[in-house]
Amino acid sequence: MPEGDSIYRVATQLDQALTGQVLTVSDLRVPAHATADLTGRRVLGTVPRGKHLLTRFDGGVTLHTHLRMDGRWQVFRPGERWRSGPAFQIRAVLGTERATAVGYRLPVVQLLRTAEEQRAVGHLGPDLLGPDWDAAEARRRLLAAPQRPMGAALLDQRNLAGIGNVYANELAFLAGVTPWTPVADLPDLDRLLHRAHQLLDANKLRPGHVTTGDTRPGSQHWVYGRARRSCVRCGTPIRTAKHDQERVAYWCPRCQRGPVPAR
Repeated sequence: MPEGDSIYRVATQLDQALTGQVLTVSDLRVPAHATADLTGRRVLGTVPRGKHLLTRFDGGVTLHTHLRMDGRWQVFRPGERWRSGPAFQIRAVLGTERATAVGYRLPVVQLLRTAEEQRAVGHLGPDLLGPDWDAAEARRRLLAAPQRPMGAALLDQRNLAGIGNVYANELAFLAGVTPWTPVADLPDLDRLLHRAHQLLDANKLRPGHVTTGDTRPGSQHWVYGRARRSCVRCGTPIRTAKHDQERVAYWCPRCQRGPVPAR
């Protein structure tokens, strides 16, 4: 599932391509909205909320989409060939005179009243890339379950919105603990939240989720995706195991202290 900074980039792309334009093409290829017609409506903007996308139109209508693992929005110029996937994978098409946005393999395509957006995103915790990011509220939510493993707690979008498996693993490394360390045992939760916000903000307009400061391929992460490779810091081979919802955890057994699963 994409990280929050990836969704921010998608929202920015859609916003730049469509905002202020009147829809000339509207095609929602999902049963619930197959007959819906948004043509003639002006696009007011697209905003991210955690890992959700909200595209707003005049008349008080919002298109809520979510990419999950395989979804993708792609923007094409007028007359340009759509090349991101076969036609049967298309779930949404929004076209104007300037550009066409095509949503492939979108698992969530939902029309709702703009005034009722909370139905779709009201369960989310503070958004790390939102204008109203609230670290104190995120801290309160995390500490409501103090014995929960920090990796699972960070991935729970009800605590804070935007962290995926890349950042959950990288933040554990930067905190010097394993992903199974209880939230209550984190050495400095406030610092961890500050780093989370700092990292997503730094990466929101560039690909790669760079956490090391090194943008070269293969050098962007401390532990994520580095199974059995040497730790960048100490040279110890990086270990892996399953953690929250079968996601893969990566950690350095020398640089990170705390509980690990039995082998």
